[in-house]
Amino acid sequence: MTHRRQSADLTIEVPGLARVEGEGGLRVEVRGGEVVSVALNIFEPPRFFEGFLRSRSFEEVPDVTARICGICPVAYQMSACAAIEDAFGVTVDGRVAALRRLLYCGEWVQSHALHVYLLHAPDFLGCADAVELAQLDRAAVQRGLELKRVGNLLMEAVGGRSVHPVNVRVGGFYRAPRPEDLRALLEPLRRALDASLATAEWVAGFDYPDVEGEYLFVALRPDGAYPIDSGPVASSDGLETTPGGFAELVVEEHVEHSTALHARLAGRGAYLTGPLARYALNSASLPEIARQASAAAGLGPVCTNPFRSIAVRAVELVFACDEAIRLIERYEPPDPPAAEVRPVAGVGHGATEAPRGLLLHRYAFDAEGLVREARIVPPTSQNQLSIEDDLRRVVVASIGAGDGELTARCEQAVRNHDPCISCAAHFLDVEVERS
Repeated sequence: MTHRRQSADLTIEVPGLARVEGEGGLRVEVRGGEVVSVALNIFEPPRFFEGFLRSRSFEEVPDVTARICGICPVAYQMSACAAIEDAFGVTVDGRVAALRRLLYCGEWVQSHALHVYLLHAPDFLGCADAVELAQLDRAAVQRGLELKRVGNLLMEAVGGRSVHPVNVRVGGFYRAPRPEDLRALLEPLRRALDASLATAEWVAGFDYPDVEGEYLFVALRPDGAYPIDSGPVASSDGLETTPGGFAELVVEEHVEHSTALHARLAGRGAYLTGPLARYALNSASLPEIARQASAAAGLGPVCTNPFRSIAVRAVELVFACDEAIRLIERYEPPDPPAAEVRPVAGVGHGATEAPRGLLLHRYAFDAEGLVREARIVPPTSQNQLSIEDDLRRVVVASIGAGDGELTARCEQAVRNHDPCISCAAHFLDVEVERS
């Protein structure tokens, strides 16, 4: 990292951010005591997923898009399946939908546990990384690793493996898990639920900076349920629309300092997806045990302090473990495990809630079911502008801090949102004009 200060002038530059997925940095410039430039620099090479999906069969799309991310492959599979089924007019059985939600719970558990314990908690406890944290509090790190292990077990049981699951197909699954195999996970999940409750109490003791964001929150908001796999898209300023309607509102643009697109909402500007948004729009739909965890973590019905996003993730850990237990206790194997899928020419949209936020897919198909157009809008692309706004707020609130402390605070402000830089860097064309 580098930083330069001269009276009221300051430049903070972190060439490579640690404890995030992918390659990125940040740069903040202060002149005359005012923040004049803020940039989350994403320089990971673009990966062109939309490009090489073209002319592929719809059947390949879930497996190809899963490779975008090794942490949240289920999110890509579920959004892809939802979009394809929307295009072809396919309605899946309620038991298939429940099994998909169960698989998604596994991903939430392993991803949130990874973020809370290994990526984010070290910031609050003065540790450089999880190894140093383990020396300080070995039991906490072991608790986090056990939570992640249980999430992986659930993904393996439903998806076939924990990284890039192989059991997912358009219309459902290749096979349905046996009830006894899922019931074997109940005891590990009950222990994980206890560990999640302990996590909520643990993070309540962290020292949080007094910073409040002004966010336009966007998340799925299903009727009477906390969002994971389906629902209309809603915003904190009253928007409610379908995934297709949302796709029409999302405007993406290239910026010189990023290999990922920056997303805005037409007529609304920057917005934020992810745990803070889900919680703000859906906290009333949490089950009682998660609401109790929310109170234990010191949260109200809405949280606008980005540093407390770790507490919201802890509450979502409780929710995901509890929801997985509920789904397994009510599990009935779908028969058949997948709906019949017949391709037709058309356009479909799908949106689900990846651990990091709303993930939108749009596909256009020909009559043979070959992809003609593909658009994937990941959470990090949608959140970049809000992350940069957070950096600006943090610098203003902490301008009197020492250079090292201020730099660390800026890095933490980025990690608050658990950016998946690898997911974001996959656009098609770049046009940069230089003077």
